[in-house]
Amino acid sequence: MDIQTVLFDLDGTLTRSGEGIINCARYAAEQMHCRGPEDWSVFIGPPLVDSFRRFCGLGEAAAEEAVTWYRKRFREVGWEENAVYPGIPRLLRSLRAAGIHAVIVTSKPEEFAVRIAERFGLSPFIDGIIGPGMGEQQPDKEHLIRRAMSQFPGLYVMVGDRVFDVEGAARAGIPSIFAAYGYGRMEEAEGAMAAAESPQALLDLLLPEGPRARGLFLSMEGVDGCGKSTQQQALVAEMQRLGWEIVLTREPGGEEIAEKIRQLILDPGNTGMQDVTEAYLYAASRAQNARMRILPALERGEMVICDRYVDSSIAYQGGGRQLGMDRIRELNAWATENCMPDLTVYLRMEPHEALARRLSTSVPDRLEREQDSFFQRTFEAYEKLYDGRDGWRVVRVNAANSIEAVTQEMLMRVRQRLADLAKRDRQNEQE
Repeated sequence: MDIQTVLFDLDGTLTRSGEGIINCARYAAEQMHCRGPEDWSVFIGPPLVDSFRRFCGLGEAAAEEAVTWYRKRFREVGWEENAVYPGIPRLLRSLRAAGIHAVIVTSKPEEFAVRIAERFGLSPFIDGIIGPGMGEQQPDKEHLIRRAMSQFPGLYVMVGDRVFDVEGAARAGIPSIFAAYGYGRMEEAEGAMAAAESPQALLDLLLPEGPRARGLFLSMEGVDGCGKSTQQQALVAEMQRLGWEIVLTREPGGEEIAEKIRQLILDPGNTGMQDVTEAYLYAASRAQNARMRILPALERGEMVICDRYVDSSIAYQGGGRQLGMDRIRELNAWATENCMPDLTVYLRMEPHEALARRLSTSVPDRLEREQDSFFQRTFEAYEKLYDGRDGWRVVRVNAANSIEAVTQEMLMRVRQRLADLAKRDRQNEQE
């Protein structure tokens, strides 16, 4: 398909916004003391005034008042009752790599659409957002499509999940693709040039032979007991909410053979293991995990989240074992084919506090039985590493705060860093 600009509907095409829309529609109906439809999902897609008139039996003035109540709740909480469809980040990143414009065309007020695009990580890959102003009489989809066409170059295709998108595109004289994974029914696809059952199928329709964006690699680091397991759960949930397909792994381990190596490394009975042996075992586990899980997932455009990676060996074996940080770095560069994270979350906590937390919840493994001086050297190695050339990819979070505060800080900083990475990639493409 030879296209220059893809026009995307927002609700039901890029995001799963049904929860917020339905909750706000019900709230507005309650404030208006009117009954609503049995299936509230009919509010997803068409202009709100039309929906309140049609499905709640309100007159013109009452419908306008209902929209005011709807937007009150939507502005406060409803806009964030949302999630991006799995695979959308890869779709938008691939379009960007192919030099194709992506524009949101929505009946949702532009103010809300902009807020949603920014909160859910879509903004860096979107060239424009077209929607009605807050005080504007809601235009139909044809009008919005034509507005977008006046600002961005053709050839165009409209992608949406409702009949309004298909018919609006036809009246504007452009083809459409029906997002069958959204909220519409298949009979609404009549007139569309094709239907996509998933974002991946949509990507194949838009770029049948085009480039596919590489995935992203995130690692989590910190001394034992800093709270990585808890915060990893929060990070995974947030990234899934942003539409990323996640591959979880850990080190040592993460893959069948690598997990067997992990057992050797952490077995408390292996007290005679030499420091150099330990370093090579970590590298061997990592070589297996990188080649069998991490690199293939990145090729598929997925996000890899790894509990520890090369930085742990540089800190623990290079610093803690005093084998030399540069020597461990070189060993692992060969083991991993120089595959390093795009972003690292460093949960920073003083070693004595972190280890006390760890030992209070589980039986210590071989490494956790080391002397305090070992963990102090490890902590200092982390600090040196992230103050140096690797600091650009690191999100530092104060892990000594409450779990809720750590989560909030981490997710805010990660979202910002992902936006920065997208801007960097865009600048590289333009150079």
